[in-house]
Amino acid sequence: MNSASTTPQPSHEPEEPITRLQALMRAFRHRNYRLFFFGQLTSLIGTWMQTVAQAWLVYRLTDSTILLGLVSFCGQFPVFMLAPVAGAVADRHNRHRLLVLTQITAMLVALALALLTLAGHIQVWEIFVLATMLGLVNAFDIPARQSFIVEMVGRKDLANAIALNSSMFNAARIVGPSIAGLMVAAVGEGWCFLVNSVSFLGVIVSLLAMRITPRVITGHHVRMLSHIREGLSLARRNLPIRSLLMLLGIVSLTGMPYVVLMPIFADRVLHGGAETLGVLMACTGVGALLGALTLAARRSLRGLSSLIGYAVLSFGSALILFSFSRSVWLSALLLVPVGFSVMVQMASSNTLLQMMVPDDFRGRVMSLYSMMFMGMGPLGALLAGTIAHHIGAPMTVAIGGVCCILAGLLFRTFLPAIRGEARRLVIAQQMAAGVPAQGTGGEPLENR
Repeated sequence: MNSASTTPQPSHEPEEPITRLQALMRAFRHRNYRLFFFGQLTSLIGTWMQTVAQAWLVYRLTDSTILLGLVSFCGQFPVFMLAPVAGAVADRHNRHRLLVLTQITAMLVALALALLTLAGHIQVWEIFVLATMLGLVNAFDIPARQSFIVEMVGRKDLANAIALNSSMFNAARIVGPSIAGLMVAAVGEGWCFLVNSVSFLGVIVSLLAMRITPRVITGHHVRMLSHIREGLSLARRNLPIRSLLMLLGIVSLTGMPYVVLMPIFADRVLHGGAETLGVLMACTGVGALLGALTLAARRSLRGLSSLIGYAVLSFGSALILFSFSRSVWLSALLLVPVGFSVMVQMASSNTLLQMMVPDDFRGRVMSLYSMMFMGMGPLGALLAGTIAHHIGAPMTVAIGGVCCILAGLLFRTFLPAIRGEARRLVIAQQMAAGVPAQGTGGEPLENR
């Protein structure tokens, strides 16, 4: 391998947690992670406010399911296109500095959207341009942020930190849409965009306050294209990595577009408004938060691959039931298992991928993760918007649920081979990092 970095460990190794609560919160023992968590939480609340307000603004201006899908496409397609390059950048450069730069840029994009909307001059094409710009920023932000986690907590607490990150993401997913629904109804979408712009200060300040031991990076002499090829080759030749990424891609393409169609469900199916949209999004967040906390409480990797398969089956089933509901409260209730299941799949896949790869490749593999989970989303959103235009949003979501169930059944067919190879890769990386081949629960990894 021609790119090199060593995984920096925290300045001290805290004692093993004793109680279940300590096990749940063990990543908080690291100062840098505490700063990151609360700064990012503030920013993500604003991000979710903007997501809901932007969807409602496009729908209000155009009354078009196709354009709803298209604006989501513009916001996420750059992640798909630039993911391999962005992952190589994250492995070749200082991830901490890269994150500061991406957060400042995202703040400016949100501010531009706020000013145009508040001035009353916002046009649909301007929303598309700004969504694309934010997508370009996220293409570099996501792999850098995901691969930066290990630099804050070390490999030992990595799985817990990933799960807590997911908890933070979904706590914001509960609060943000609820606030956005009320604000859009009361004062309009522009104020949601302005709040999001200001909220970026939280994560920027937290990043600047960190004390980071820089990684040793020795791969600058390697050509960028060679770096990209190495990352793709690693993912292609390892069955667990390849399978997890493919499953994420299928779920993102066929199942996740339900989020894009949510304004249609709130308005035409459930006969509500912006407040109804906020309730639906918040209930999805409640389920996802419960899923993330469930994973954070786990003390080992035991059964994680099986859990991923069950989560995909549950996600598809809950989507089908949701598509047939015509009651606001039943729909909201059904979105709880939807959010729970997709979060369990996403966070569990993230954990396994990061535990199976060396730090030299972490940015590149996590860029492929973002490419499959977020990058496939815009293709699915565009496809779902077009299909919904012809057969309606409920039937479109139901078809997506069926596709997820089929993908989950296929994944479980190959599960024995995936589990065995994943175990070998995790043990190899723990030995390379000098960590005993057992999880935080204490049982040998070979028994999982």
